[in-house]
Amino acid sequence: MAREIHDILAHSLSAQIVHLEGARLLLSRDDDRERALERVERAQRLARTGLEETRRALAALRGEAPELAEALAELADEFRAATGGPAVLEITGTPHELTSARALALVRTAQEALTNVRKHAPGASVRIRLDHLPDAVELTVTDSGGTEEPIVTTGGGYGLVGMRERAELVGGTLEAGPDGKGFRVALRIRV
Repeated sequence: MAREIHDILAHSLSAQIVHLEGARLLLSRDDDRERALERVERAQRLARTGLEETRRALAALRGEAPELAEALAELADEFRAATGGPAVLEITGTPHELTSARALALVRTAQEALTNVRKHAPGASVRIRLDHLPDAVELTVTDSGGTEEPIVTTGGGYGLVGMRERAELVGGTLEAGPDGKGFRVALRIRV
């Protein structure tokens, strides 16, 4: 339950804070009210998305598995809408039937990785890849490295810890670390 609360609320609220802070700065400098309004509208969309994610989490906690490809596509769309940056989704192989816990682990890992890109590497493009292999499902989220000042310059959160815990709970492994100028998160779950 703690991971669900973190993954949903931290994701949704941190993205909203970024946009609202940007709007506040624009308004305080009286620079560009149109850009400030755009930030507030993005924060509003993120709040709606957070509410929908909460509903999905409750469904998952009841044992209802999310449709994986659809959920990942929504996360890619949300990243593009929130950042204006590119997010490419690639899915390969024949999908496996996954338990709700395994499907949710994949979705939440992608969600947390994208949140981390927004916070630590603004301006980065992302690639989300889901490979259905004969004996496993692999999710890889990579970013190109930020082109703007990070919103958050230090770790200290529970994102990577939560991703690792979630991976272990479903018998998976998580690798995370630098990848060229960017960062890579990879979750592998044997099926």
